[in-house]
Amino acid sequence: MSRLVLLRHGESEWNELNLFTGWYDCDLTERGRGEARAAGRMMADHGVDPDVLHTSLQLRAIRTSVLALDELGRMWLPVRRSWRLNERHYGDLTGKNKQQTTEQFGEEQVLVWRRSYDVPPPPIADDNEFNPNVDARYADLPPELVPTTECLADVVARMLPYWYDAIVPDLTAGHDVLVVAHGNSLRALVKHLQGISDDEIPQLNIPTGVPLLYELGDDLAPTDDRPVDERYLADPDEVRARAEAVARQASGG
Repeated sequence: MSRLVLLRHGESEWNELNLFTGWYDCDLTERGRGEARAAGRMMADHGVDPDVLHTSLQLRAIRTSVLALDELGRMWLPVRRSWRLNERHYGDLTGKNKQQTTEQFGEEQVLVWRRSYDVPPPPIADDNEFNPNVDARYADLPPELVPTTECLADVVARMLPYWYDAIVPDLTAGHDVLVVAHGNSLRALVKHLQGISDDEIPQLNIPTGVPLLYELGDDLAPTDDRPVDERYLADPDEVRARAEAVARQASGG
């Protein structure tokens, strides 16, 4: 049996400003750094000592992993990074204020773009000043793999090859694995692990900075059928409050 810990990065600078972030690379706020350190302490308190780390290529996830592992005294862990664990690409919504976008396009349309399973936002425009596609970290990717927008279904499709090719081998080798990533890439992974339907997954909100623990059997399926909200290494009321804060952003709140 192996353990898999999923951790969404701490609050980012653009989370604080209520901006659509996606592939844009921003750092953590001071609060986010505190959340990252607290996540490390939560893992320590529950006797969770990961053997290997997987992260996206984005600074907010990388910074969170460093701070959490520092609290655990495990900054020496082997690290694997991939664009396939990046946040969902928000297309031309990137850099826009969520509340202002809601006022411009209407709450229903913005909710569809943010939370529907298979409807992406408009593709990012070449003149979007926050266009992340020209970043050097993606220079070696074939152009057809670099998205201009994504829905959650697209994130599932690009995340799963990494799950099978990189994370699964670490788990089958008996390692406890820590994955530090983003709200949507982790929702994609939780959907796969727990068999959550396309209709139900839009309602799942993953809070920042709270470790989510799975104990996996030899078949790499969870050893029990507990719902997601019972797997966090934190007080349930705190988890609920953080998840509700994520949900409120759907209406720009």
